[in-house]
Amino acid sequence: MSPVAVARSIAVLLWALALHNTVTCRGLFWDGASFLVNLLDHGHFHDFYAARAHVDWVTQAPVLLLAEAGVRDTRMLAIAYSAALFALPTAFYHLALVRVRRDPVLLAAVLAIIAAVYLPTSFFIVGEYNVAFACITAAMAVALTTDGTRRRDAALLLAFGLLCLRSYEATIYLGPLLAAAILWSARRGGGDPGTKILFQLAALAFIGAALVSAVTIFDYWDHPHFMKVRSTSVDFWQNMQFAIPLAGFLICLVAGVRRPAWLQGRGPVVVMGVIVVLLAVSPWWRIVHAPSILYPPSHYVARQAAGMLLAALLIGMWLQVAYRNPPAIFVAVRQPEVASRMVLLFGALAVAGAIPDIALTRLWSGHIEQLRLVVDQRTGIVRAETLPLHDWPTKLFFQDWSYPALSAVVSRAPGQSYIVSDQDYLSNPPFEPACGMLPKLEGYGWRR
Repeated sequence: MSPVAVARSIAVLLWALALHNTVTCRGLFWDGASFLVNLLDHGHFHDFYAARAHVDWVTQAPVLLLAEAGVRDTRMLAIAYSAALFALPTAFYHLALVRVRRDPVLLAAVLAIIAAVYLPTSFFIVGEYNVAFACITAAMAVALTTDGTRRRDAALLLAFGLLCLRSYEATIYLGPLLAAAILWSARRGGGDPGTKILFQLAALAFIGAALVSAVTIFDYWDHPHFMKVRSTSVDFWQNMQFAIPLAGFLICLVAGVRRPAWLQGRGPVVVMGVIVVLLAVSPWWRIVHAPSILYPPSHYVARQAAGMLLAALLIGMWLQVAYRNPPAIFVAVRQPEVASRMVLLFGALAVAGAIPDIALTRLWSGHIEQLRLVVDQRTGIVRAETLPLHDWPTKLFFQDWSYPALSAVVSRAPGQSYIVSDQDYLSNPPFEPACGMLPKLEGYGWRR
């Protein structure tokens, strides 16, 4: 299969996954339900965290427009919210694939990002990092494939920079990287003054994103929620969907650095072939080892490590294009047969990564149906502890303070019944107080 065919196939796969995840309302997972009910109850953007507001505005706008138009079906609104959350990163990755489809080395890197950064961390799709990482990947793909003279490319990079200006704290290191790559690309060509100014403004926007992130990190450094986030950042290994591909990459990297000729043999095929199989069968690991489960909350935990991996892959892409006298490992990777093999291996890895994604989404769909039956058949407050919420597979999706919102969204008559957990909201508080309240959703309801 040619690199172009692989790029097209993975693009189709990503859109198919986005459609599947949209109709199953996966945007409601964890914080997503709380965000949605706050949008509907208050009638305006839920952008309490200004440092990420640009992503919130873009992904929440469709819901507010539908609500303003009179839509009161919470299922339809949940689908619309999920569609916005999944369509935006999918579109960015699709663009990145299109831009690098004729360069096997760059294409292999983008496929690696999709397989090891996006798919293993996107169950928590409401996290703004999903859009930020995808947008930055697309921006790097454009920066490395432009000749520096096309005003359309410069305008596109400026738009990406403005979106990332207030997107996610990882831009503290990704922003300067993109700014440097954009300026380097602009200097390569002989664009007119107007085009050069657009490139410079795009670079400035990414620098601005880094500054916004730096201020945010400084302001929230001692906030209890962010202290907890920092303490769990080293637990990325709990995410099998991330750890398995990462292990394969590290093995190939170490072997390739020590002996570049290894990359030209069967070694990478054997290593990544085993990794592909392990990832594809990961939904069934628990049959032979009960603790080895796919765990959606670990997608949130692994996002910081995924950001670092993304930075490493983006730097590798840039060096691959910029190096005039590259080290031996880059020379080996540039060989047509090695690059083509990498495209096929990482394409297979992306396909394998879709299997646990689909498996978890099917379990999520069943979980939503169970909650819907509970809130439609009962009245008043339903104690979460009376339900099998800690049993398989419900325990995969449990978050105590978001259950009132989720139970209200899926209810035929919101307010008739709420699922509430026994907790003091101090040991595990919602990061924003409004997310822990009982929503009203007057006039709304889940329609079949």
